Amino acid sequence: MLLKTKSLCKSFARGKNSFFAVKNVEFSISASDFVFIVGRSGSGKTTFLNLISGILDPTQGQVFFEDEDILSMSDTAKSFYRNESIGFVPQSLAYLPNLSVFDNVRVPFFLFNRDGDSEGRALSLLELMDIAHLKNEMPQNLSGGEIKRMLIARALMNSPKLLIADEPTANLDKETSEKVMNLIKSVNKLGTAVLIVTHDSEILDENSTIYRMDAGELSIR
Repeated sequence: MLLKTKSLCKSFARGKNSFFAVKNVEFSISASDFVFIVGRSGSGKTTFLNLISGILDPTQGQVFFEDEDILSMSDTAKSFYRNESIGFVPQSLAYLPNLSVFDNVRVPFFLFNRDGDSEGRALSLLELMDIAHLKNEMPQNLSGGEIKRMLIARALMNSPKLLIADEPTANLDKETSEKVMNLIKSVNKLGTAVLIVTHDSEILDENSTIYRMDAGELSIR
């Protein structure tokens, strides 16, 4: 098992009351799995992603990555876990505007000291995403679909075991959405586990595992 949660909960205070954004979630994903989580906005999907990424600490419950409890990690170890083991594609078009496409993709490589050919790795990822011809462009000159592909390449820079994509087709037309999804599927075929959070039913693959999140509770669809 690559990642699993046990009785995962996260509550927040709202005035004098509190509510559960994530409630008693049991979830697991294995190497090479392709998993979707669907649900309306506000159902707890993004909070769940922040919990399994170690960005948020749960109110109760546990998160295990390769049998290691990430909640017992130091802040530095959690940062290394996010940088090394998880590739995250955010919903927002988050990039460094003062860096080229090529250098944006290479950023995760330099967050921790490591050896290797960052230039060769970045170029191969840009080729995989079919945007190598844009490597010297500034991100703000790219289309929304091209930026998404750049963000996927960046998320894969350190060869993570799990790729997490939060609404990867948000604000994209149908043709571009299909291209982005085909690229993510090609990454999965290379052995990377994929977890996609979405409310776009058109991108769901019925051959994959599909969960539904509603009011913080997760169930198999």
